[in-house]
Amino acid sequence: MNFSVSLTKRTRKRKLTSGAVVLHDRFVLNYLDPNGGRRRQEFFDRKRDAEARQRALQSQVAEGAYVDERTVPTVGEAVNHWLADREGNVKATTLKGYKVVCNVIRGPLLVGTRRERAEYTATGAKPKGATFVKLLGDVKLNDLTTAAIRAWHRTVVEQTGTYTANRAKAHLKSILALAEEDFKVRAPSMPTGLSRARHKPKKAILTSEAIRAVIKAARDDEYGVYCAFPFLAGTRPSEQLGLLWDDVDFDKNVIRIRRIQERDGSLTEMTKTEAGTREIPMMPTLREMLLAWRVRCPRKGKELHRVFPGPGRLQPWPKPRIGGGGPLLYQNYRKRYWEPAFERLELPYVTPHSARHSFISTLQAQGIEVGLVAQIAGHANPTVTLGHYTQAVRGGAAAITALERAYV
Repeated sequence: MNFSVSLTKRTRKRKLTSGAVVLHDRFVLNYLDPNGGRRRQEFFDRKRDAEARQRALQSQVAEGAYVDERTVPTVGEAVNHWLADREGNVKATTLKGYKVVCNVIRGPLLVGTRRERAEYTATGAKPKGATFVKLLGDVKLNDLTTAAIRAWHRTVVEQTGTYTANRAKAHLKSILALAEEDFKVRAPSMPTGLSRARHKPKKAILTSEAIRAVIKAARDDEYGVYCAFPFLAGTRPSEQLGLLWDDVDFDKNVIRIRRIQERDGSLTEMTKTEAGTREIPMMPTLREMLLAWRVRCPRKGKELHRVFPGPGRLQPWPKPRIGGGGPLLYQNYRKRYWEPAFERLELPYVTPHSARHSFISTLQAQGIEVGLVAQIAGHANPTVTLGHYTQAVRGGAAAITALERAYV
């Protein structure tokens, strides 16, 4: 690219309040903006500063790294840009969580207890005598360095703890990646060797033998599919309770996860994250159970609607239940279907979400590639699934065959 930047000297007269006239030299860089072609001028009091900037401009353009510094956003502006990009792609409660974490990136951070910070975030009222720590919000992206990120992380660890600091660091990495793509500002390398959170014990999961017992009993139980489903599909409880019959495709043998059920029973037409929207292959055992359940599943009016609805209210025999087909709240799901199943089988109790962990762990133990496991589980990144990436080279049929072999 043909780029030139000229350096000229300008001398102007300045009249002081005393009436004396002095000469003031300024050094001016003149060039055409490589990105837009507009004329640019930069002014310096010292020639050596102008020459240093002249060399930097020439080097940036030669390397394809030129950025108009007047358009470079701050970290705070990059955070807002990232949150705006997330909006509409993740559910509202997830976005709300992102915003809370981003507060410890932008700052300022209230020095105090967790409760005091939460109250300040909610009300905006500063506690009497409160002090604040300045964070990264006002730093220009081109001034952000690895050392600055390391110092920021250390501050957040001291004020809020390692877990929050590491979560904020993960968000910052995504924020800088998007800013690099959209604003053409080179992001600094993320620091390594930062403090890690204490090891969290893994969730308790059932053995394959115990899961076989659950599924065997479920096939003989009118409502057994409520308990077997998360072991055979690996869904989150909110995804299971939000599933509609329109999402179950018996012709293609897939279950489409498109929405979730909120705590109040309402449906949200999106999943926890973008990766949560997916298709889950249906193994033969699950297909058989769902086909049998569809015949007796409570309707919404006269039509099939929810796959896992509330049962409605009992009436004196022989009248059928009334009011069925509506939402089944999570706490009712646990008390009515989940917990009694474990009591009857005298198995160690695990939560419904642990069935998802069992599903993922079983696929890994059966040798299914982590990339495929992540895709079926709805993880945005295979590192969430296993900690390292393996290319998925087989289809969903291999996964359901492994599940059938392990459980049935």
